[in-house]
Amino acid sequence: MLRALTSLFGGLFTLLTTGALFAALLIGGIFWMYGRELPDHDDLATYAPKTISRIYSTEGRIIDEFAVERRLFVPASDIPDLVKQAFISAEDKNFYSHRGYDPLGMVAAAVDAAQGGRLRGASTITQQVMKNFLLSGDRSVERKIKELILASRVEEALPKDKILELYLNEIYLGVNSYGVAAAAQSYFNKDLDELSPGEAAYLAALPKAPSNLHPVRDYDAAIARRNFVLREMLENGYISDAAYEAAKGAPLQTVQSDDLEGYRTELPPRTYFTDEIRRQLSGTFGEEEFFGGGLTIRATVDPELQIEAAAALREALEDYDRALGRWRGSGKTIEADRLGSEDAWRAALAEVDIARDIDLENEWHPAVVLALSDAGNARLGIEGVEETEEGNWVTSDDMGWISRASRPSEILEVGDVVHVRKMTSDDDGSFIRWTLRQVPEVEGGFMAMDVHNGRVIAMQGGFSYQHSVFNRATQATRQPGSAFKPFVYAAALDSGYTPATIVVDAPIEVDTAQGVWRPKNSSNKFYGPTPLRTGIEQSRNLMTVRLAQEVGMDTVARYAEEFGVYDDMSPFLANALGSEETTIFKMVAAYSMFANGGQRVEPTLVDRVQDRWGKTVYRHDQRSCADCTLASLPSGEAPRIVADNERVIDAITAYQLTSMLQGVVQRGTAAGIVTLPVPVAGKTGTTNDAKDVWFVGFTSNIAAGCYIGYDRPRSLGRAYGGTTCGPVFDRFMKKATAKYGGGKFKVPPGGHFVKIDRFSGARLPDSASGPNVVAEYFRDGADPLMGFGGAVVDGGFAMGSNLPMFSRGETDRGSGEVVTTSTGRQVKIAPKASFGSMSSGGLY
Repeated sequence: MLRALTSLFGGLFTLLTTGALFAALLIGGIFWMYGRELPDHDDLATYAPKTISRIYSTEGRIIDEFAVERRLFVPASDIPDLVKQAFISAEDKNFYSHRGYDPLGMVAAAVDAAQGGRLRGASTITQQVMKNFLLSGDRSVERKIKELILASRVEEALPKDKILELYLNEIYLGVNSYGVAAAAQSYFNKDLDELSPGEAAYLAALPKAPSNLHPVRDYDAAIARRNFVLREMLENGYISDAAYEAAKGAPLQTVQSDDLEGYRTELPPRTYFTDEIRRQLSGTFGEEEFFGGGLTIRATVDPELQIEAAAALREALEDYDRALGRWRGSGKTIEADRLGSEDAWRAALAEVDIARDIDLENEWHPAVVLALSDAGNARLGIEGVEETEEGNWVTSDDMGWISRASRPSEILEVGDVVHVRKMTSDDDGSFIRWTLRQVPEVEGGFMAMDVHNGRVIAMQGGFSYQHSVFNRATQATRQPGSAFKPFVYAAALDSGYTPATIVVDAPIEVDTAQGVWRPKNSSNKFYGPTPLRTGIEQSRNLMTVRLAQEVGMDTVARYAEEFGVYDDMSPFLANALGSEETTIFKMVAAYSMFANGGQRVEPTLVDRVQDRWGKTVYRHDQRSCADCTLASLPSGEAPRIVADNERVIDAITAYQLTSMLQGVVQRGTAAGIVTLPVPVAGKTGTTNDAKDVWFVGFTSNIAAGCYIGYDRPRSLGRAYGGTTCGPVFDRFMKKATAKYGGGKFKVPPGGHFVKIDRFSGARLPDSASGPNVVAEYFRDGADPLMGFGGAVVDGGFAMGSNLPMFSRGETDRGSGEVVTTSTGRQVKIAPKASFGSMSSGGLY
């Protein structure tokens, strides 16, 4: 009997031993088979998850962010222990003791399942990292085996905190938030170190099923799961009994339930400026790196002046639109059955896709017409404005700007969605009435930049970014018209001409492939021989064409390309009058080179870009500080900043042209419109049929420019560069010069001043004075008399012999004026011709 029992137990032992051996061999074989071609877990050591790229203003404030997955990467060392403890309690309480997998947890899960409990995976945090980073998310035995193999390997290769860092930064936690830092901001608008135990526990509850634990839709389930995590934290010794009881009884207050203000309310609306940064840097770094690389971008924008730029352009566009007297409305409506209650119409209005970024200072509000009174007035429900018992109304008093309508009921219907703005008293700001507004059809672009380093301080690409994302400052190519003429004059001045050189202003006929081209001045008159200065001040087209013919369009095209106005300009004579299209972005950058003395400057919207680790990967300013290594500097001296910029044109040429463009502002086509307290130069531009109007100008520090026109070019009617765009420049630059200053334009060495009659080009004595006397700057050795009795440019057309020798300009005042010639003889000038309203020249 004993031998039989011994034999039985021996057989069983042998069977078990053999079975265990075969099982071990089988398991080993399975693990060997699945472990041969697994992903390289060593990549996790250098893994960089997709993170948000953020744009900061010069003041260090976040002004925009871009991401495919909204994630803020936080190193393990910066993640608070409370957050780590919450996730470990919720997901893997043995995390710091196991080797990648938890056998006890797996057995417990199997026992629960066998007893009819919920089937759970029992995956450790390490296994979840393997699934999220290296494997698929499918539910299969094969994936589970690979997960276990990789988890054990990773535990040998990486420290625990590195594994936890990967997990806490990668995990999806709902509301488009990846990682704990982004989730803390999205749910609670807090940094990680500001989270309470209850808030940390709620975040730790989310990995299982974030879509089923929404803080509003699934409030009860979210509270239950949060409290479960809190209990686990208590049992693991991470929080005290008092902290547990307080957190368990607290309500779940989140951004989604409107208990807390959302982080997005702290971000300003997206603008043309930040979207252009997105467009440019996506091209430089690639879209994947820009949207997922966690870049830190320091923008050049000056927030205060950006607001002013937007306001100045909008004012001009709206003034033009309202002067037309046409009501178009927004084209948006809300069904009448959704207007029955305040809650209903507010919810419906919030769903309407309409611009909400217009004139943030004066607050354009979206509104819906709720009712029309017997008197024809319209009662409005206004977004962001409290309802009163009397109601908010637009009355007949606001119809004065709309032609063929005297009452709101003639242009509005119930359900129409409109924009409105408060009209207030200039004296005390008291409310007067609500006034209807509309987004203009006419559009435009504006840009301003530092002439010395190329930093773009403001850029507005249209009336409203939310209405149209097309950036007209950088993407709209338009004909610059007379605003291009300075480049023709620059080519001439660099070729030996002077501001006093005489050019014949007379009719011209040019044979072209399309037939005979007969350009003309915008005044439809001819003025005979005239100095270059007066030609550009009064924007004479015929003089410009003659000058371009003499200098050669190949030379003019080369200058335009050197200045960056065009990449490859066609050398057609009509292009001397600005018929080839370019952008306001390129034009302002080119004018900056006049302002800084002829040195190349590249415009930039970005000062610096850093990667996710803080390493600078791009810096625009390549200047060096010559004195920054010195221990001290003499009192009153600043460090010397050394630049090695390429020279585009001679410094004397740049100054001569700048002086002539100052004349445009002082007595030319922008006279009386641009009235800055510092020296300013600029040029107007109006194209054929006034399809585009321009003004580009500069002070010693800042260049800025504006164009206005319809997106599908058509005539603006009686609009001119000076009168339409000039005020935009003037309003913006008044604020810009108050902040950044401005002084006299620097006179370069190598020349001397000679007083000249600006109409005849005649040399005047040093003592001469009067409105027609100009101190011109000539190169040393140049003949100031070149324009009087010397070279006269007639363009080879041999026309204009019957015109008066010296004619007055378009904007001169009075008649019978007496001037002193170079011989001292006083001459009475004939009265000027009347040409109607001010003209800025253009493309003919």
